Amino acid sequence: MPAELPDDLAAALGDFERHLVSERDRSQHTVRAYVGDVASLLDHLHRRRASGLADLDLRTLRSWLARLRSQGRSRATLARRASAARTFTSWAHRVGLLEGDPGAALDSPRRRRTLPEVLRADQAAEALSALVDEAGPGDPVALRDSAVLELLYAGGVRVGELVGLDVDDIDHDRRLVRVLGKGRKERSVPIGVPAERALQAWLRAGRPVMAAADSGPALFLGVRGRRIDPRTVRRVVHARVSASPGTPDLGPHGLRHSAATHLLEGGADLRSVQELLGHASLATTQIYTHVSAERLRQAYLQAHPRA
Repeated sequence: MPAELPDDLAAALGDFERHLVSERDRSQHTVRAYVGDVASLLDHLHRRRASGLADLDLRTLRSWLARLRSQGRSRATLARRASAARTFTSWAHRVGLLEGDPGAALDSPRRRRTLPEVLRADQAAEALSALVDEAGPGDPVALRDSAVLELLYAGGVRVGELVGLDVDDIDHDRRLVRVLGKGRKERSVPIGVPAERALQAWLRAGRPVMAAADSGPALFLGVRGRRIDPRTVRRVVHARVSASPGTPDLGPHGLRHSAATHLLEGGADLRSVQELLGHASLATTQIYTHVSAERLRQAYLQAHPRA
């Protein structure tokens, strides 16, 4: 953790945090990550005996990333921290705290694009069917877990989007879910009949049992009746998916990866999958075409006599 910053650097960090919240409208998670990254940068600047923020230059930025690399930080972490630094220096230059913008010349370490692990379609069906069989009317937790997994897989939603859902975000007649995604962008996500049935069962026989005075409009609840926590969802998904023999150990994002892969394998076009997932860039969605290609390659290697 960075040591306590001098007053001028601490003030700049506080102003930057307020900028992210009030002007950029960033999520709490993003604000926390960026502020932590910039605090690390300013601590590094202070340790180099700088006289103030005006001494922040490209050499300092590069030495900061080099120190993080020597500490074993991953490429993904370094890329994120470089992005946070560029956002900070751009803002600091714009408000007059820096004469120039040294971050504009800062390169990011290239991330290694790794193929996400996904369930096969039959594995997903088996894991979800097992939950349906378990979710009797006397077990509200099992009803909740079934609806959670069905919705994560049917809609490919992020865990943060799922826990933020309210009861009236579900359009049962049209089988649509109103989702508030990254950047507070709203989108409508279609779901299938099994997910709708699981949601109806949870709302009819599960949620009323678990609801408490402070439940509010939250769609999914924890055992104490409050809005479910993302950590709880992750534990549920890991436990429920791994309970099916032969399945990989996946979390909520693994179900999202699986949904996207199965859609493309079933013939959906890339633009539609991009819209469903709420990706800002088509390049982000294209990784799923590589997943399918890798599956084809593995099937060929296993099955073709001259592979």
